[in-house]
Amino acid sequence: MVTVKGGMALERRLGELAAKLGDSPTLSVGFLEGASYPDGTSVAMVAAIDEFGAPANNQPPRPFFRSMIADKSSGWPTSLAATLKTTNYDPKAALGLMGEGIKGQLQQSILDLTSPPLSPKTIARKGFDKPLIDSSVMINSVDYVVE
Repeated sequence: MVTVKGGMALERRLGELAAKLGDSPTLSVGFLEGASYPDGTSVAMVAAIDEFGAPANNQPPRPFFRSMIADKSSGWPTSLAATLKTTNYDPKAALGLMGEGIKGQLQQSILDLTSPPLSPKTIARKGFDKPLIDSSVMINSVDYVVE
């Protein structure tokens, strides 16, 4: 906890915090450039097809990413504020911790998705009925970067 008394001390402390925050870094969470399946297929492309569907291939949308954002994003500002305080207002450290948390939320969303169900043909090919999980490349490719 920081105690600040008097106008000059407050002004100095706010200046210190502003300098620490400086040009704030950015956090990106998802399927980063270069993530690919063993055959070279882009994980981001497969994730986008899963997210939005592929009508030409009769594949329905399975919105794991949008639903995670809708369900979880309202808590991110409060979490970021607490994380900034915990990291002594180090924006890179705070965003790194946020990245880990959001990465876990996205992976959990992939695991939790059950609808729409897979077709019987896909279940027979895979041997199980869990959508979005096949080789686990996609779920293991979820990552974040602080720049």
